Amino acid sequence: MHLHILGICGTFMGSLALLARELGHRVSGSDAGVYPPMSTQLEAAGIALSEGYSAEHLAPCPDLVVIGNALSRGNPEVEAVLDRGLPYVSGPQWLAEHVLPGRRVIAVAGTHGKTTTASLAAWLLESAGLSPGFLIGGVPRNFGVSARLGAPDAPFVVEADEYDTAFFDKRSKFVHYRPEIAVLGNLEYDHADIFPDLAAIERQFHHLVRTVPGKGRLLVADGEPALERVLAQGCWTPVQRFGGAADSDWRLVLEREDASRFRVEHGEADAVVDWGLTGDYNARNALAALAAADACGVDLARACAALARFETPRRRQEVRGEVAGIQVIDDFAHHPTAIAATLAGLRAATPAGRLLAVVEPRSNTMRLGTLRERLADSVAGAAAAYWYRPPELDWALASVVEAAGLPGGEYDDLDALVAAVVAEARPRDRIVVMSNGGFGGIHERLLAALEVAHG
Repeated sequence: MHLHILGICGTFMGSLALLARELGHRVSGSDAGVYPPMSTQLEAAGIALSEGYSAEHLAPCPDLVVIGNALSRGNPEVEAVLDRGLPYVSGPQWLAEHVLPGRRVIAVAGTHGKTTTASLAAWLLESAGLSPGFLIGGVPRNFGVSARLGAPDAPFVVEADEYDTAFFDKRSKFVHYRPEIAVLGNLEYDHADIFPDLAAIERQFHHLVRTVPGKGRLLVADGEPALERVLAQGCWTPVQRFGGAADSDWRLVLEREDASRFRVEHGEADAVVDWGLTGDYNARNALAALAAADACGVDLARACAALARFETPRRRQEVRGEVAGIQVIDDFAHHPTAIAATLAGLRAATPAGRLLAVVEPRSNTMRLGTLRERLADSVAGAAAAYWYRPPELDWALASVVEAAGLPGGEYDDLDALVAAVVAEARPRDRIVVMSNGGFGGIHERLLAALEVAHG
């Protein structure tokens, strides 16, 4: 069967393309923004990519068109699909119908940390010899791909996004997955382009809870009032809580301030994790993954030992290079909470040198300015903050820059931004680039400019 995927370079749709290819389908796709790591993954898999959207990309006529949620009516390729009466389906529905049946599905949901937690869970299952399948909104470096089928009888880990499914299906993606094990990691307001308030997102999370069977398991972060409100709407599945609360089923006890070493307590069992990641939020992500692995029969001590060999997914505190002792780090953080958590984790692990934050407020929520009043405080852990103003930003950054009170400033030109950061950087500094997009290849530009200045 020939599948043509619209929006193929999105993290979800690109992963879906890999699964379809592994199932033996011929796969092609179109997207307006083609950039690594997804584009390189797809090209390596022999999947044909077309830049932009055009009716011409539908020749030869595919057997099925899979339409991503970023596309809407008025898109020329969408209009051609409808006008020609071609069969079409959403990505989550295709996954639910062609990959997930018969699998023990582990769905990882939450506003933050889904990619890392799903990667951790897949790695723990892999380390235990279970050969899991997975679909993750990033590239786990332990696997080198963002999706694979795994063994037919093995668990399948899916990053479960609350964003809507498609222009013709406004339910959240995760209601399609029908997991046996669901991780609810956190919940706060985001996706202001489709949700009017937090209560609307809580309702969608409740719809997810409704799909988890009574024989399954809900793993819910402690200290999250929004998640407690979700459960209060109705719950029919055993719940285990994880976090730092003394009465949680899975308890985290930090043994180093930067969270690079912590103890896990679960009932009568306990074990220690000593790993390469930092930040309390990453330790909580690991705790959730340990609980999910336990639900699949993985021994706790074995799982904790495996965490020492875990590598962060691409674009999650990923060191892209180092010049003269100056590191350039790439991170997907694009929400104020995630920006603050990323900087706090790196700050705790940076005994010498400074953090120079480079932020692109690019997400739909940021573009609308919904959470802009929280942006200034989010960079408090940095010594300097450099803000890039993308062309589509609908509000002025100047007030945020002023409120942050840090050296740096606002830029609408990438070359000028790079020059300013490089002029400020000195050995032992870490330049932390935070964006959910390609950011104009800024990481390579920074490294090249550092070579000229310090190499």
